[in-house]
Amino acid sequence: MLNRRDFIKLNGLTAAGIGLGLKPASWFTDDQQYQTKRLSPNLRRFNSPAVESTIARIKADIKDPEIGWLFENCYPNTLDTTVKYKDKDGKPDTFVITGDIDAMWLRDSSAQVWPYLPLIKNDPQLKSLIQGVISRQSKCILIDPYANAFNEKATGSEWDKDNTDMKPELHERKWEVDSLCYPVRLAYNYWMITGDKSFFDSDWREAGKSILHTFKTQQRKKDHGPYHFQRRTEVASDTVPNGGYGNPIKPVGLICSVFRPSDDATIFPFLVPSNYFAVLSLNQLGEMFDKIAGDHKTANQCRVLANEVYTALYKYAIGHHPVYGNILAYEVDGFGNQSFMDDANVPSLLALPYLGAIKANDPLYQSTRKFVLSTSNPYFFRGKAAEGIGGPHVGLGYIWPMSIIIRAITSTNEGEITTCLKWLKHTHADTGFMHESFNKDNPADFTRKWFAWANTLFGELVIKTHQNHPQILKTII
Repeated sequence: MLNRRDFIKLNGLTAAGIGLGLKPASWFTDDQQYQTKRLSPNLRRFNSPAVESTIARIKADIKDPEIGWLFENCYPNTLDTTVKYKDKDGKPDTFVITGDIDAMWLRDSSAQVWPYLPLIKNDPQLKSLIQGVISRQSKCILIDPYANAFNEKATGSEWDKDNTDMKPELHERKWEVDSLCYPVRLAYNYWMITGDKSFFDSDWREAGKSILHTFKTQQRKKDHGPYHFQRRTEVASDTVPNGGYGNPIKPVGLICSVFRPSDDATIFPFLVPSNYFAVLSLNQLGEMFDKIAGDHKTANQCRVLANEVYTALYKYAIGHHPVYGNILAYEVDGFGNQSFMDDANVPSLLALPYLGAIKANDPLYQSTRKFVLSTSNPYFFRGKAAEGIGGPHVGLGYIWPMSIIIRAITSTNEGEITTCLKWLKHTHADTGFMHESFNKDNPADFTRKWFAWANTLFGELVIKTHQNHPQILKTII
């Protein structure tokens, strides 16, 4: 059986929907040059009137027909092709696959439905679908807070032989701090938008306490904790050294993340972007326990841990770069060792303002941003097709569209945003969708034709550009 890296390297994978046994629609967009890549309405997994209205409204203001076509294809891709929504035990239940991998990542599923949140007050069914994601995620966390990806049912997976505590409900068991942050982000903002508290039921309260306990355990103040992971593989970043516990850390208050959001093993286990994300998530979790559950004790524990992690970040995560001055490291170990780089996957250093973990105008972020968008970052690539950030998950020379999208979303410079949109327009290789990555010199050499997170994130970029810089979309890019 192919491992995941080999699987996603196969550029000949089916386009979105074909893997489901579905046929693309034969109808056209307003501009007859661009045939829609969406499934016809009767074949879509979920239809949302609010999403369709948003597509029509924003597309009408986009002068560039190719950008409009990409937006129409990408923004609804999660709903069109990846959600499995039903009622279970009288509650909404939504399983969300990533695309060409038939499993639900806590991170990806949260990010895939995130851009639809602003619409849920005007679309009751869409609201129920996202409530179903929140409910399913709480149940996943209760199965195993250390797992990153889950099966729809207890069917086992190709990774059952990994040396870790696998269960048949798990697709993969890579411990990543952000896997527990994303469900908090989704649940908290659902509550903020709707005022609906019903999601915070007994399952979610237990899941929230499990998140808190897991974060505390992975500070590793007394011992390694229960989590370990090893895999038989030729890919070094797919397994973990030192008996599966990772490289040594000095307990300083930060939280260990054995894997990055790319699903690659960390070098130094204190992953800085994920710890920033954890600070935000712990404060949000504390607020929910406080105001919804009336559990002031747990709420206070969340806030205390958030403050401890933030204080440790200030002390250990900042380093001095010979060109860019004081910047954030990507990973640290508490002993004084720091890794200066950034990876395309979110949370990343570049994405911290997007997540709400740091202000975009913070001088520390600005100096870090200059570093990560330069050739001083070992995973920043500049080629004939575009420039952007990649990572070891796919390999050198491959740019992730996600990094270009995040660069644009976190920018206030209209020239930079326009350039990013131009790169995205010219690197989809005539597929009409975003990909996991593409060769910096040849966009036709790409990985993952069906990667719903990147597609929906592109839709979010267009919507934010329409809100904040509408004049950009009124030109041919």
